[in-house]
Amino acid sequence: MNYIDLFCGAGGLSYGFDQAGFKNLFSVEYNEKYAKTYARNFPHHNLLIRDIRDIRYEEIKDILGKEVVDVVVGGPPCQGFSIAGNIGRSFIDDERNHLFKEFVRIVEYVKPAMFLMENVGAMATHKKGKTIESIVHSFSLAGYNVVWDVLNSVDYGIAQERRRIVIIGCRKDLDLKFNFPKRELKKKTIKDVIDDLPPLDSGKASDIPNHIAMNHSVQMLEKMSYVRDGGNRYDIPEEVRPKSGDVRKYIRYDSSKPSVCVTGDMRKIFHYAQNRALTSRELARIQSFPDSFIFEGSSLDIQQQIGNAVPPALAFKIAKEISESLNDVKISNH
Repeated sequence: MNYIDLFCGAGGLSYGFDQAGFKNLFSVEYNEKYAKTYARNFPHHNLLIRDIRDIRYEEIKDILGKEVVDVVVGGPPCQGFSIAGNIGRSFIDDERNHLFKEFVRIVEYVKPAMFLMENVGAMATHKKGKTIESIVHSFSLAGYNVVWDVLNSVDYGIAQERRRIVIIGCRKDLDLKFNFPKRELKKKTIKDVIDDLPPLDSGKASDIPNHIAMNHSVQMLEKMSYVRDGGNRYDIPEEVRPKSGDVRKYIRYDSSKPSVCVTGDMRKIFHYAQNRALTSRELARIQSFPDSFIFEGSSLDIQQQIGNAVPPALAFKIAKEISESLNDVKISNH
């Protein structure tokens, strides 16, 4: 079975699908920094470092040859739905969601048996459900029956609270049924997945790729020294406590719980037992990337790549379910 990865980023979805036995036909990534990481870890994939809007049907046809596409996967950036003030304008009409339309365009063209689209969980409730309705309608017009669910990574063996919408499409002319992966009862804690990495002081490095500690200021080190395991800014004496800013900053991970959601900037959330922010390797572990997966770029570039990725372990579980769905169906483009 094969797949195309649109908006592939560093490659969380690609890694999961490769591990599940799928063959990559081609991947698309616009951001050259992300593409560098992808190319390093998937040297045999056909990576197009391009704006997806510039990729025409003729080019896709040349790449695919006689290959019949089984799955198209990707997480197109969808900005319009998360910004207030666009009253009266639907998700589909919002020009900021042109990349979603590109995902639909390529699905319509290659007619895969199935597709997987991933995005932030808030998409499910936006505009009282009208946004997800319009997305489902778009895919229905393209010839797909759609099921969707909001999955939390912590339910799938990943040490992180991360809610994402997963939208699965099955071609209407095929007798396909898809089941979302079963939830696991046992929850992994952050300590379960990063505690064996070598301890580091602020600004120090290790022999493990991407396990390099951020160099914190003296003032920051003092502030974090007051915060207990699982604590927050209110552990810091009032005279030095930050008075404003995001409440999700100046907290210390709770070693007995899964991690909070990994985003593109985790510099003010502190290790449960060490006086520093987490390294990129620790964040990658929380996202379920193996240590053999090497990230390229500056530390902030790398954090963004990790924060934007689909956890590979979740991608693998969804890929296995897609594989089950496709197993008994003869795929045809006609």
